[in-house]
Amino acid sequence: MLYRFNRKKLQYVEVNRSRILFAVLIVGLSCSILSIGVSLKLFKVEILSDEARLIVMREDNEFSRNKLREYILELNIKYPHIVLAQAELESGTFTSPIFKENHNIFGMKQAKLRPTTNTGENKGHACFNTWRESVVDYAFYSATYLNDIHSETEYLNYLGQNYAEDTAYVSKLKVIIEQNKQR
Repeated sequence: MLYRFNRKKLQYVEVNRSRILFAVLIVGLSCSILSIGVSLKLFKVEILSDEARLIVMREDNEFSRNKLREYILELNIKYPHIVLAQAELESGTFTSPIFKENHNIFGMKQAKLRPTTNTGENKGHACFNTWRESVVDYAFYSATYLNDIHSETEYLNYLGQNYAEDTAYVSKLKVIIEQNKQR
């Protein structure tokens, strides 16, 4: 119950609930309208020409090691230093045909039993529209199969047993990780 003080009668009088509801509704509506108006002025979006949009898209999709590192961190993939080392190893330091033609940074095969961003297969490996989609696909892989891993040692052991075709895979990753620490 809500009460207000009536000065004429010098007593508390119960407040009508419909008046409170109406007042709250008016205040809420006013705040919403005000916030929409402010946000439209602050975030005024200009329409880009097709050419400008393509330039922005091309610049965003241009690959660099730093952009890859930042994107791995942005996606919050476990053990980003290991993942970056995997990317370097799997892509031949970003020079392999699988990386260049398929935009496949991690040498991933086409996924069949988990969410994926791949668009098909070329040369026995998954194809992606952009390198970023390859990183998202690795994040899906990680979330599906590596979610219960709680240490770097477990992560590396899993990769050595389930991910890699090369028996020296983990050793090679450790060398790359050490080299990256010195950069």
